[in-house]
Amino acid sequence: MKDLRPPLASPAVWRSGDVADPAKWTWRLSRAERQAIVSAAGRARAAGRTTATLELGDFDLPVLRPGVTAWVEALLRGQGFILLRDFPLEELTPFEIELAYVGLGLQLGTPVGQDADATLLGHVRDEGMARNDPGVRLYRTNKRQDFHTDGSDIVGLLCLAKARSGGESRIASSLGVYNEILHRRPDLLEVLYEPMFWDRNDEQSKGEDPYFSLPVLNDVAGAPRFFYIGWYIRDAQRHPQVPRLTEAQEEAMTLIEGIANDPDYYLEMDFEPGDIQLLANATILHCREEFVDHSEADRRRHLLRLWLTAHDSASVDDVLRGGIPKRK
Repeated sequence: MKDLRPPLASPAVWRSGDVADPAKWTWRLSRAERQAIVSAAGRARAAGRTTATLELGDFDLPVLRPGVTAWVEALLRGQGFILLRDFPLEELTPFEIELAYVGLGLQLGTPVGQDADATLLGHVRDEGMARNDPGVRLYRTNKRQDFHTDGSDIVGLLCLAKARSGGESRIASSLGVYNEILHRRPDLLEVLYEPMFWDRNDEQSKGEDPYFSLPVLNDVAGAPRFFYIGWYIRDAQRHPQVPRLTEAQEEAMTLIEGIANDPDYYLEMDFEPGDIQLLANATILHCREEFVDHSEADRRRHLLRLWLTAHDSASVDDVLRGGIPKRK
């Protein structure tokens, strides 16, 4: 029998009780930091920059450098997540908010595409669409998104407006989930190192297969790297060319979701307008609960999303860093 893998021990391995104190992972932007962001956004707007053309040199923020260093440390070598508060929404126009958010993101990494159009700044909101097929991405609906990761080093979500009810954000340590699978079913952990087939959500280029093959777990620099979107794997079963999921694969996926959805393993974050949630995709699974929105259009739940390839690449891999390539 193959030797058991050792359990993981790092700051990124946690349960909900380990991170229950928000003071351990919350930063508030100071007045000076907020003013620097507002001023930089004004300069970028005056220079004719857009969210697609903005570069790091356009958004120099010396006052934020100590904070950025601490954020990167927490994301890539710490618990894997942080919450920034007091982003200056009320001091910026809607266009400037987008510029400022991208400018802040550039301090951490390079924005990468989030869909077949290689959109760099995503709008996460209910577009009134029913997900009748995998071509409709779940973030465009008000439906629940179970625990998953995204296709970049870091995902950032800036809250512009909350739903009337629901839409709670929950996160779990994927490495904590790893350890629990190792404890309960080490045989299923090995299954997750084997390739599975994933749906491309009808975003493939011409001539490209509508699915791809990738394991949920890869070892990178001696540490597991988690990449999991359960409904992508299940949706790929619609393609006759894709092998049917084995009983062991289905058990492994159910076990991931069962552990992550256990309150002992997930943290529910209070997410208010002006908050930015930053997560390391290699070590954090995230979930969004179903929500009911306001009737007024300007009050409806709305988040801005960034996928970033981290400037600090010491702790990341080359397989899942570049987002979704533009459809050709």
